[in-house]
Amino acid sequence: MPVTLVVGGQWGDEGKAKIIDYLARDVDVVVRYQGGANAGHTVVVGSEKFAFHQVPSGILYPKVTCVLGGGMVIDPLALVAEIDGIVSRGVDTTGRILVSAQAHLVLPYHVLLDCDSEDRRSDGGIGTTRKGIAPAYADKARREGIRMADLLRTPASLRDLVSDRVRENNRILKARGLKPLSPKKVADSIMAARARLAPLVADTRPVLWDAVAAGRRVLCEGAQGSLLDIDHGTYPYVTSSSCTAGGAATGTGLPPSAFDRIVGIFKAYCTRVGNGPFPTEETGSVGEKLREIGREYGTTTGRPRRCGWFDAVAARTVVKLNGMTDIALTKLDVLDTFPSVKVCNAYRMGKRTVDVFPADARDVEQVTPKYETLPGWKEATAGRRLEDLPRPAIDYIRHLEGLVACPIHLVSLGPERSAMVRIPRGPSTALGA
Repeated sequence: MPVTLVVGGQWGDEGKAKIIDYLARDVDVVVRYQGGANAGHTVVVGSEKFAFHQVPSGILYPKVTCVLGGGMVIDPLALVAEIDGIVSRGVDTTGRILVSAQAHLVLPYHVLLDCDSEDRRSDGGIGTTRKGIAPAYADKARREGIRMADLLRTPASLRDLVSDRVRENNRILKARGLKPLSPKKVADSIMAARARLAPLVADTRPVLWDAVAAGRRVLCEGAQGSLLDIDHGTYPYVTSSSCTAGGAATGTGLPPSAFDRIVGIFKAYCTRVGNGPFPTEETGSVGEKLREIGREYGTTTGRPRRCGWFDAVAARTVVKLNGMTDIALTKLDVLDTFPSVKVCNAYRMGKRTVDVFPADARDVEQVTPKYETLPGWKEATAGRRLEDLPRPAIDYIRHLEGLVACPIHLVSLGPERSAMVRIPRGPSTALGA
């Protein structure tokens, strides 16, 4: 049975959690393949809102097994708290969460180093979530990390390992003028987390291989968005992992040939949290209107998101980069009250017209978006069926399909689970002539 992959198409916050939740009702396994507690996935079920940070969004379906993949960096204390929070709301997680033995741990010194690095940047910082993600991935690359497999060591061996790492990092903290950590207190906290998490730790690769071989349905979810990818995003204003489709294979252990559907998630407009270039950003009243109607505030940090019009140059580049087979378009309803909507279909860079998102963030900073203006629909779309959508809204969807060269098969019209329109897979005539 082929594997479905869900990838963010912009700078994150595209509404992946809702789409994952929608798709998860038909799958058996949901796997998160990168990132850590810096992710914020929000699912609305009736009057209840669930915010996930490390646990895959499919946990709300009783039959779904959730896997935290080896490409993640996991804050063990935050994970215990998140699982407890989910259970306290009536969700039975027994036997339904597995954690890859290959995933790395985020420890308290990672958080301190992350915060200090941001504070020291003379240019105002990258805009990280200050969750220790980059230092944890740096330790992984330096081969100095602690992995979930280490939780299966003997208690004495694990305690010694954590204490040694704390002492090593205390030298760095002292050199930066920061207060050192207590090796004993950190080790005690990890030992407490070990008692809770060790039973969940496994080599999840054969679990996933066997699931695919048995014909079970597997869904892989990424965090952040493609324009924040460590290699392909607006470096250095990026996350610290591979959140594009290529990262799904390394972060799960599934072979690239297993993925036959790659769903790109795009908002009907654009947002970005943190610093870095954002060609279509609207800093005036339009941006404020998008932010307030769309409730554009970070799930993890609460920070206001920067807002702007849909960027088709970035989108079609991301479609090619990920090999997306279809798109889920979210938050179309946020545009309901706009008399007209704009779409960036090209960039101007000096005297040149550019139709590919530049590889260098410095070049992205220099581009001027070339816009086209489309009629708005000035009607509420929430709760409507596909055939009942206003004609200008359908035209907008079709126009985006043409610009990014990828079919749109799902359209979200509100945060609720039920606020979803499915466009039949196949010819785009499903949207009408």
